[in-house]
Amino acid sequence: MQLYQEQTIRVHNSLTGKKETFVPINEGHIGMYVCGPTVYSNVHLGNCRTFMSFDMIFRYFRHLGYKVRYVRNITDAGHLVDDAEDGEDKIAKKARLEQLEPMEVVQRYTVDFHNILEKFNFLPPSIEPTATGHIIEQIEIIKDILEKGYAYEVNGSVYFDVVRFNESNEYGKLSGRKLEDMIANTRELTAQDDKKSPQDFALWKKAEPEHIMRWPSPWGDGFPGWHLECTAMSTKYLGETFDIHGGGMDLKFPHHECEIAQAEASNGKSPVKYWMHANMLTLNGKKMAKSTGNSILPGEIFSGENNILSKPFSPAMVRFFMMQAHYGSILDISNDALLASEKGFNKLMDSMSSIKLLSVGNKTDFDIEAWRQSCYDAMNDDFNTPILIAKLFDAVKHINLIKEGSETITQKDKELLLETMQNFVFDILGLEDKQGSSVDSEKLSGVVELLIQLRKEARENKDFATSDAIRDQLAELGIQLKDGKEGTTYSL
Repeated sequence: MQLYQEQTIRVHNSLTGKKETFVPINEGHIGMYVCGPTVYSNVHLGNCRTFMSFDMIFRYFRHLGYKVRYVRNITDAGHLVDDAEDGEDKIAKKARLEQLEPMEVVQRYTVDFHNILEKFNFLPPSIEPTATGHIIEQIEIIKDILEKGYAYEVNGSVYFDVVRFNESNEYGKLSGRKLEDMIANTRELTAQDDKKSPQDFALWKKAEPEHIMRWPSPWGDGFPGWHLECTAMSTKYLGETFDIHGGGMDLKFPHHECEIAQAEASNGKSPVKYWMHANMLTLNGKKMAKSTGNSILPGEIFSGENNILSKPFSPAMVRFFMMQAHYGSILDISNDALLASEKGFNKLMDSMSSIKLLSVGNKTDFDIEAWRQSCYDAMNDDFNTPILIAKLFDAVKHINLIKEGSETITQKDKELLLETMQNFVFDILGLEDKQGSSVDSEKLSGVVELLIQLRKEARENKDFATSDAIRDQLAELGIQLKDGKEGTTYSL
C-alpha cells in the first residue's frame, strides 16, 4: 500500500480560487508542468523561490509514492522584452549587446541556472524541454487553431482571436478578468497594428530582416509566440489534460490565461485540473529591481560579495529560510531575517545529529505517531511548510529534553523519530547539512574572528607582513577575507 492512499491532500486551485481535495486524473500518477526560466541572464532569486516551491511539491508527491512526470521547460526563444507582443527577443538582445550567437547566451545562462539549482539541492525534472526544440509542434497547433477559426494570419504573423474565442468560451477565467473590461481599458489600435483587437496575442510572429532567431513556417520566416511554447511542450509530454500547472504569480496573466485559451481552442478541453502559483520575493520590504540597486543574486548570497547582507549564507540555509513561508505568500528577505533563520537552521541540524546518540528507556514521553501524522497534515494542507517546520521544532524540543534526561524514548520510537525527521527535513524540504553541526561552525567562526582581530591589530601597528600572512594563509584554506566600511567579513 502506497503512502498516498493514507493521506488526503488539499491544494489551492488558482482557477477556482478555492482549496480543493487533490485527486489525480490517473490514480497513482501525476503530471506536473512548471514554466521554466528565459535564459538570457543569471537566474533571479525570485525565480529560484518559485522553482524551489515546486521542487518541494515534487519531492512530497514522490515521498507519498506517486509516479510523477515533472516537466519544467527552458525558454530559449520567443520571449520578447517586457513580455510585449512586439519588439526584440530577450535572448537576441543580449546576444547583440554582448556580440555573441544567441545560442551562446542560452548555453551560458542555462548552465548558470543548473549550477544554482544544484547548489540549492533541487531534484532534476523528469523532462526539461526547450522551446526551440519544439517549433514543429508549435506550428501544428497554430494550423489547428487557424482551421477552427480562432486565429487569423496577417502579413506573415498569426494572432489568436480573443473576441471570437470569447463568444463560446471564457477568456480571463484564471485571472478573474472580463474581456469587456479589458477592451474598455485599452487604448485604440494604431493604423500600423496588424491585430484586430488589442487583446489578441501572437501565435507566430513574422521575423523582420534584423531578427536573428527565425524559423521557416507556412506563413513565412518567423518565430513562435511565448505563450504557445508552453502549450506545445506541456501537452506533448503530459497530454491534452494534466494534473498541475505551476509558475510564479506574475505569469497568471497574460501567460497562463493565454495557455488556457490556446489549449481550449485547439483541443476543446480545459488543459489543467489544478493551477498553482507561487508568490513573489521582496528584498528589505521592496520589490527587487536592478535599476534601483535593490537586487541580489543567489551566488552573491552564497559568497557574501554584496552590499546588502552582513555575511555569506549557505544554500541550504537560504532554502530553509524560504521554506519558512508558505509558497503562496509574499516573502521578504533581509539581513536580519536571514540571521534569525540561520539560528533556527543550525538548531535543527544539531538535533538531526543528536537523534542517533539519544539514550533509550522503557517508555516514550511524547506521542510520536500523532506527531508524525501532524507533519503529514501540515503538508497535506496545501504544502504548508511553515506549519511543518513548527512541528519539526516540536520534536527538537523533545529531543533536547531526552538529551537532558527529563524525558525518555524507547528504541522503536527512536527509530521512528529518526526516520520521520530524515524524511521531512532532507527528503521533502530538501535541506542539507554539509557544514557539519552548528557547534563546529561556531568554533570555526570564533577562530576566524580571532584571526581577523589579530590581523586588524597588526595593520594598526603597521605590521603588514603579519597582516598579509593571515589573509594569505586563510585564503589557502579556502577562507576569503573581505574588507569593507563596516569592517572585515569572511566567506568559505
